[in-house]
Amino acid sequence: MQREPVKSSRRGRGSPTMGGMPVNDMPWWRWRSNVRSALHMLSDSAFQQECWLAGRPGYGDVTDAVYRLVEDTWLDNWSAERYVGTIFRDAQEAGLVDAAVLQVLRIMHQVGADAPVASYMEHPGWPEAVQAAREAHVLLATNDGDDPEEPPRSLDVLAIMLRTV
Repeated sequence: MQREPVKSSRRGRGSPTMGGMPVNDMPWWRWRSNVRSALHMLSDSAFQQECWLAGRPGYGDVTDAVYRLVEDTWLDNWSAERYVGTIFRDAQEAGLVDAAVLQVLRIMHQVGADAPVASYMEHPGWPEAVQAAREAHVLLATNDGDDPEEPPRSLDVLAIMLRTV
């Protein structure tokens, strides 16, 4: 007896995946991937110590993460709410992303885009920015079916994932 395939209301099941997330689950999944990568790095203090502060190659720095966060999305000018249904699943995701972006950009403007990594990490507002990024990262990763506790992927791995279709 042949069983009928289970139909899901969620688009993309059975399609190629990117870190567990179906690549066509969100229309602008590449942008979501960049935002998630940036939030992941910005949300992990241990990663920041071991990779950014130590100058470990392959992970960029704070400026690189902020660039991935806002380059295509213009989240430095527009609310993430504008992208509900394309990059973000709902208003809760958008709200947490907006909170993280505002915290990180405030510090970047105060410290300077070309400042050493330690300058960001020593900023009195950095722990709150890390926490805001953490809340957004955990929600987005969980909603995509990924483990939010996995360590951040290198930029080379991200680039490979973004080329898959």
